[in-house]
Amino acid sequence: MSGHSKWSTIKHKKAAIDAKRGQIFTKIAREITVAARQAGGDPDMNPRLRLSLDKARSANMPMENMDRAIKKGTGADQDSANFEEIMYEGYSPGGAAVLLQVLTDNRNRTAPEVRAAFSKAGGNMGEAGSVAWIFTSKAVVTVEEIDDEKADEVALAAIDAGAEDFKVEDGTLEVYGPPSGLEAIRESVAALGVEAAQATVTMVPNNTVPLDDHTAMQTLKLLDRLEELDDVQQVFTNGDFSDDVLEEYRDA
Repeated sequence: MSGHSKWSTIKHKKAAIDAKRGQIFTKIAREITVAARQAGGDPDMNPRLRLSLDKARSANMPMENMDRAIKKGTGADQDSANFEEIMYEGYSPGGAAVLLQVLTDNRNRTAPEVRAAFSKAGGNMGEAGSVAWIFTSKAVVTVEEIDDEKADEVALAAIDAGAEDFKVEDGTLEVYGPPSGLEAIRESVAALGVEAAQATVTMVPNNTVPLDDHTAMQTLKLLDRLEELDDVQQVFTNGDFSDDVLEEYRDA
């Protein structure tokens, strides 16, 4: 799974410096609005909202944007679209599974856009349930630039806090646990004086599909095309990419 994990890490880094900052803010604002609508505007009582606000701060989103999104979700701002959460599924060139998390106020607009993105990049949109079974929702806490001894210490503390598994590769530690355990795992890491580069609930593939260099690059271009759609919040894949392809992708 290393090629998949490295892609996730590279994607996160690229997003942090993405020039399309306005689009990133729009997507995070939608997450905040939906989270606030579901369980209220108090982040202390709403874990999903707290996670969305953390993501907003990491992206240097202005506080007024966050406040506006919360007000839309709680009804304090009447100028509020009713976003619907949808999962779309499909296949990349080479047969890797692709899963999309979407927030949209018009599925009749979004579905054709997603289908066109798959088609233009040589992939295929699938039926509901075609690939979702390959993924499991997990809390993932990532620590970068950590030595093996410290990684073991952090991982053991995280397991005591409820983590289920961990992996150390090339100086990066990834800790996995149930979605409900994200806060406890993150706090156990912070308690050791270690800063997590990323702490999120994501969809982790149960198996991966190795891709040759040609289909791997086609797949990466498809994933980028899908993530550029305004209504797409997150993109997940079980594609496994070689280090050479990922280096080319990272430097692009």
